Amino acid sequence: MDHQAFWIILPIVWACIAVLTSALGGRKSGSSTLPPGPHPFPIIGNILELGNKPHQAVAKLSKTYGPLMTLKLGSITTIVISSPDIAKEALQKKDQAFSSRTIPDTGRVADHHKVSMVWLPALTRWRNLRKVSATKIFAPQQLDATQALRQKKYSSSALSREFQELIYGVMEVAGKPNIADYFPVLRLVDPQGARRRATIYYEKLMGIFDGIIKERVQLRASSEGSMASNDVLDSFLNFAEEDGSQFSFHDFKHLLLDLFIAGIDTTSSTVEWALAELINNPEKMVRAQDELEEVLGKDRLIQEVDISKFPFLQAIVKETLRLHPPAPFLVPHKAETEVEMCGFTVPKNAQILVNVWAMGRDSSIWTNPDLFMPERFLAQDIDFKGQYFELIPFGAGRRICPGLPLANRMVHLMLASLVHFFNWKLADEMNPENMDMSETFGLTLHRAKALRAIPIRV
Repeated sequence: MDHQAFWIILPIVWACIAVLTSALGGRKSGSSTLPPGPHPFPIIGNILELGNKPHQAVAKLSKTYGPLMTLKLGSITTIVISSPDIAKEALQKKDQAFSSRTIPDTGRVADHHKVSMVWLPALTRWRNLRKVSATKIFAPQQLDATQALRQKKYSSSALSREFQELIYGVMEVAGKPNIADYFPVLRLVDPQGARRRATIYYEKLMGIFDGIIKERVQLRASSEGSMASNDVLDSFLNFAEEDGSQFSFHDFKHLLLDLFIAGIDTTSSTVEWALAELINNPEKMVRAQDELEEVLGKDRLIQEVDISKFPFLQAIVKETLRLHPPAPFLVPHKAETEVEMCGFTVPKNAQILVNVWAMGRDSSIWTNPDLFMPERFLAQDIDFKGQYFELIPFGAGRRICPGLPLANRMVHLMLASLVHFFNWKLADEMNPENMDMSETFGLTLHRAKALRAIPIRV
């Protein structure tokens, strides 16, 4: 219904803005030095060309107009990057100029954008949040110290259903096209109700966080305080109690919101894609199982410290992220100033999209790019940690995903456990060659049809 509402509302908005534009005397044309791109329609620009799979539509357009391309999405000038060389220039050499974010309307709920590590400009407050995350949450020694807690949580599947549904609700509402993002003048109207629905989810999640924090504070104050978990929450509470601490519970709740939204769905979808690709390629499944059994035997649980012992498993994860990056355009960047690139002008406040999906399917970069071939990464030393711009599913530069170290551990751990202890067959007697491997676009790139597979204990 939301997609239908979008297309119903669009012509009405078009007419209203056309009247306003005419009354204001139109806009000045200064696009002669912009990168090339398809000719935009009046008012709505190139919105209609995006379809329901924008990453694919934009990749196709880039083959015509080049790896640095301009799209007009409503009133927003958007620059699309589709090559590793230009991505490197934007995210490394011109990182400062492109360090800000284009903030969607749903990101402004509860003033989240004012305290969020995702949406804040790369200034002092953002740097402090990154430092806290790097030292208190994602530092190697911190991750090593909390490995047993993750193993326990993973084994018991202890996230409540209500919490998962709230996170997925946020992902769904944020991932659907919102006309208020193309025409910011409509934010107060909220024509599709996206902000209203996001507000409901945010308030419920904040209530859950309040309860967890209150319970832990009470535990620490009681005689049972010695039983504290020494987890991320304890680390933050210790930090908050230090003299001169600049972070409050309010800050921490918004940080938790970022971490859960960014981490839960992206990790689970990557594991689902990897398992689907292995079921669709049985010989690669067998090779992965043989590698795991050779190191672990038949019954030993995989530990995070074991990951480096499984080169083929690591190659499977890289290949999955190449073909199915969780965020096909990364998180949108914004030009802080006017910037010259490749002989063209990127205007101030332009939205910058890096189409990592297109780069992962580029035949000039990858041999047989549409095939699932983990072996390609055994022959070349490429990782996904921001240095090899052919493969940057977590971004690069100063705005690279801060949770990458944890995601790296969890994806390998979860996938290895699923592959090591189970054989898999598709539900309804379906053959692997008949699997639907199509995708659906949203905040995270999901399978169009959820994987339905039956585990058989090895």
